[in-house]
Amino acid sequence: MVIFTGLIALCAIALALPLLSDLASLAVWFGRAPTQRPVSPFLPRFLVLIPAHNEELLIGDCLMSLRNLSYRQDAIDIRVIADNCSDATADLARGLGVRCFERNEPALAGKPQAIAWALERLPLKDVDALVILDADTIVDPGFLTALASAAPLSQKAVQGFNGVSNPDDSAITRMAAVFADAKCGFAYELKRHAGLNLPLRLGGCIGTGVLATHGWKAFSIGEDWELYAMLTAAGVPIEGVPGARVYAQEARALHQSAPQRRRWTAGRLTVLARCIGPLMRSGAINIHQKLDTIAELIAPGPVVHLGLALVLVGLTIALHVPAGNWLVALLFAGVARHFLYTLAAMTRQPHPLRSALAFTALPLYGLWRLGVEIGALGMLGDRPWIRTERHGHA
Repeated sequence: MVIFTGLIALCAIALALPLLSDLASLAVWFGRAPTQRPVSPFLPRFLVLIPAHNEELLIGDCLMSLRNLSYRQDAIDIRVIADNCSDATADLARGLGVRCFERNEPALAGKPQAIAWALERLPLKDVDALVILDADTIVDPGFLTALASAAPLSQKAVQGFNGVSNPDDSAITRMAAVFADAKCGFAYELKRHAGLNLPLRLGGCIGTGVLATHGWKAFSIGEDWELYAMLTAAGVPIEGVPGARVYAQEARALHQSAPQRRRWTAGRLTVLARCIGPLMRSGAINIHQKLDTIAELIAPGPVVHLGLALVLVGLTIALHVPAGNWLVALLFAGVARHFLYTLAAMTRQPHPLRSALAFTALPLYGLWRLGVEIGALGMLGDRPWIRTERHGHA
């Protein structure tokens, strides 16, 4: 029973780490004097890189959104990597006037390998920052203008707001849109105001000075998590710019979503195992940044968090675990964080009632997600990259 109690307590503490970091962030935010970001007189030059594997269905919409950017076109260099493609991805890109590399290395397939391959062939010295987009994304017209507001960019990374481009496709996509707003609009905003690094995700912007110093070393199936952990441990700032908005296609059916969710979970946990040591030993970041980064790598999504908490609460009550009341309170406190962020995000949706109705599918979706998380444990380590099935935009 002592061992069992210890395991439940350990899980409860791990699930509560994001809440503890948020409370520390609130204290920092209210204790900080307002600061004014200095305005750079120079217009940053961007290299926008789009690794794409058989993305003929969506690459056109992505490139058209980049064509509509409200930014000086001579300060943008857009490149597509047609990575081991067997479709018309490269032809479509060139047809829209975008330069395209074709890479044929099946033994080294995958997004991080494609990025590393391209970076060896691109003139990084001619630009200030690299922006990495997926082919299923659509950017807001002010995307690069917002990123430029964080200039100078060479020695930092910048992360914008990630939304869902197809929220009305299904109950799954409606819930995903709410959760995306909860994370980027509230949880990450708190980190930004506390001066913490934001996780690098879609549309992440990396200064070319950072790449010159640290190189591209993220090759796991969770390369964005890996890059976030490595740069944070090295003391590289990753600033948040909420006005830099990019929207990705969310899987609208469970069979589409399953491999994507397994990859995300396996990648995150693999990075946690590999990077927790360097993070803890780093002398370039303070204890709050260490706690927050580890919390990001440990924490499951809100649906899985709720499911795990309910299972642990049930075991605690059924087995009359010592100090059970404290453990139950800690488990529900971690869930309350997600509830508050989700409720706040719900009020910002274009159709709040429709979004709320989508959550009636949450019990079944939650059971499915727990199964997917368990399946992800079999993908830990260096596993092959699996492409998410796409569908056309409405």
